[in-house]
Amino acid sequence: MHTALTTAPEPAATPVIDEQKLYELIGRAIVDFGGADIAPLVVIGDRLGLFRALATVGPLTSAGLASQTGTAERYVREWLNAQAASGYVTYHPESGLYSLTPEQAMAFADEDGPAFLVGAFQTAVAAGRIVDKLTEAFRTGEGIGWHEHDHALFHGVERFFRSSYLGNLIQAWIPALDGMETRLRAGARVADIGCGHGASTIIMAQAYPASRFVGFDSHPDSIDAANARARTAGIADRCRFEVAGAKDFPGTEYDLVTVFDALHDMGDPAGAARHVLSALVPGGSWMIVEPFAGDRVEENLNPVGRAYYAGSTLICTPCSLSQEVGLALGAQAGEARLRAVVQGAGFTTFRRAVQSPFNLVFEARP
Repeated sequence: MHTALTTAPEPAATPVIDEQKLYELIGRAIVDFGGADIAPLVVIGDRLGLFRALATVGPLTSAGLASQTGTAERYVREWLNAQAASGYVTYHPESGLYSLTPEQAMAFADEDGPAFLVGAFQTAVAAGRIVDKLTEAFRTGEGIGWHEHDHALFHGVERFFRSSYLGNLIQAWIPALDGMETRLRAGARVADIGCGHGASTIIMAQAYPASRFVGFDSHPDSIDAANARARTAGIADRCRFEVAGAKDFPGTEYDLVTVFDALHDMGDPAGAARHVLSALVPGGSWMIVEPFAGDRVEENLNPVGRAYYAGSTLICTPCSLSQEVGLALGAQAGEARLRAVVQGAGFTTFRRAVQSPFNLVFEARP
């Protein structure tokens, strides 16, 4: 009888730690968890009017800001120092006063400006409230519908995207479409798909009073909010909103169909593309606005890509997976994948019309 001889495995080599790289990694993590902590404080400052008061009556001490806003000085003092450490508020040590630079005011106090950022923080805070449900979704692969999020998400998304639309939609994006600006000024029929609270639709309707606009979204509460905003803006006679999905919205003979930052959220973007194609007049255009992204992962490993990948994991990908087909393009789909979806649905022309640091704007035509 022979006994097999076994050899004990070699002990694993102890990894060599590069201390400089470790310190750099820790430094990035400190920036990140500081940013995570500052996000709800930005939302609180927006709700209480702290940024707006600094912009309109600053510089102020913490006591002066508390008096202006009806808040407690001790909380305000700590809030101010957190904002100052973030670079969102300016502290003047010689006087103990706090103020906003013109750039800080534009980013945090001017909701109708093109660089307002509070919506991004509001979105991040609201999206994080599904962490338990999302953890389970990681295990099961199931989706999480848009309607399952905290309602603050809907308002944050609207405010985040609206600032970009205010700064680009009429000034750069529509003029980049072939002949569309002239048609809109003369009078055209426009369908805005996945319109949410209607920010994009209303901006277009205000700029082109001779045209008629209808926004469609599958979320009834968002449609109610959009119709209320149209009435407030005094444009309800030429801008209305209806509950409908991207594959079954009513109407034909549209000169322009738009989808703003929503195609990648759809479960069946190819089905939506086929329906858009059937709804356009000959010679009509489909404007597709998507988050800026390269076609390869390594092209998107940067601050903008990080923000979009994170948002996509929290919001966009679960939303698509909750729907029929569940293609889950993700917010960093890139031009090549979008082109394949659109041209695969029957569009003969697909081109990048214009871009910004945060968006890609495509025009597709039958």
